[in-house]
Amino acid sequence: MTPVQIIITYYFFAVTIATILLSLPFTQMPGVHVSFIDTLFTAASSVSVTGLATIDVGQIYSTAGIWVLMGIFQLGGLGVMMLSTFFYLILRRKIGLKQRQLIMTDTNQYTMSGMVRMLREILFLIIGIELVGAVVLGLYFIPFYPTFGEAMFQGLYNSVSLVTNAGVDITGNSLMPFVNDYFVQFISILLIIAGGIGFPVLLETRRFLFEKNSLYPFRFSLFVKVTTVTYMALLVVGGLLIWLMEYNHFFKGGSVAEGFFNSMFLSATSRSAGLQTIDSGSLTIPTLIVVSILMFIGASPSSVGGGIRTTTFAIVILFLVSVIRGRNHIYVFGRELYQEDVRKSLAVTLFAGILCFSSIILLAQTEQATLIEIIFEVFSAFGTCGLSLGLTPNLSLAGKIIIILLMFIGRVGIMYSMLSLRNKNEPKNAIRLPKEKNYYRLKNEFGT
Repeated sequence: MTPVQIIITYYFFAVTIATILLSLPFTQMPGVHVSFIDTLFTAASSVSVTGLATIDVGQIYSTAGIWVLMGIFQLGGLGVMMLSTFFYLILRRKIGLKQRQLIMTDTNQYTMSGMVRMLREILFLIIGIELVGAVVLGLYFIPFYPTFGEAMFQGLYNSVSLVTNAGVDITGNSLMPFVNDYFVQFISILLIIAGGIGFPVLLETRRFLFEKNSLYPFRFSLFVKVTTVTYMALLVVGGLLIWLMEYNHFFKGGSVAEGFFNSMFLSATSRSAGLQTIDSGSLTIPTLIVVSILMFIGASPSSVGGGIRTTTFAIVILFLVSVIRGRNHIYVFGRELYQEDVRKSLAVTLFAGILCFSSIILLAQTEQATLIEIIFEVFSAFGTCGLSLGLTPNLSLAGKIIIILLMFIGRVGIMYSMLSLRNKNEPKNAIRLPKEKNYYRLKNEFGT
């Protein structure tokens, strides 16, 4: 198998193991029975760090089960190869060339140089962010919970869920009790960004802040520049659009701060997080369409999120601009993009669009729901976001299978899903056929 096919197989086994773990008696409350398809759905949602659930997770799983879920979030968010490498390092085992190649594939890198060191930095950085978030939220939650231990546990769970962009709710109310608590919303937005903006951005930011060298001035890579600008632009523009469209509807009569913070939080959580401070079902259809587009775009490459990714969206927009201006090449930040990257971005967007709209058509046949509910559900699953208009618990068996496949493809990546169909030993066609423009030759046919 190709490295891409091996990675997809590993994720398939991760879903299988998660299903087995969540089926064990110690992970469930006494006297609770969960069907196989619902357990599989929860496992797939956890591995893909989506957050959609057909059952009430907080009422079904025990404390041990919640700890298991947090472990699955880490596995799905950081990636199976990253965590397996971490255990290799703990056991002081040698990491061979084949595993380095798999790590390179799983983390979307183009070179094996410094791969293990990079993974070690990412692991410590993400775990450190999670622990800081857990302490900050846990201490803040003390007045809201009866015991110190429960407050710290909720802080840890929310921190892990936010950083990994899992979005699985165990309280039944998500973050709605904090709809007017701007501190919790601000910290949550920072944790969502830390997980969704991309590991390379975090690494280069850390090096810029703490590893400055006067002899060799630090320069951010083109990938980090495009990723950061696109991610933050989508965050701000999405938040402003939501605020403006709901100004005279959902936010009518409220304060400016309330509307602004909740709009920015919804824009941030639609990247891939899934937790919410306001009920999505109370929003207008134009706002739901904007949120659906944000979920379709998703988070950045080499992050915990899904979707087509922010860089893909940026390249498609730059391609459209270049076509409008009549340019044959795409330039950004003083650099020219490879044509191969442009072709891949267009292919990913087209394939993702076909996949999502095909799923919408299928769900329209199998589910008793409105069109906007189906569109929202499909884009949420593909973008591994986890927001829903209430359709998830009412899905039919066929609907659950479709959503499971969308969550899996969204986490693995649409490009890897396409590459998995490629034959490793397929010979390249060396024959070039004559070229011809795709238009009707009026002059030759009619002499005018």
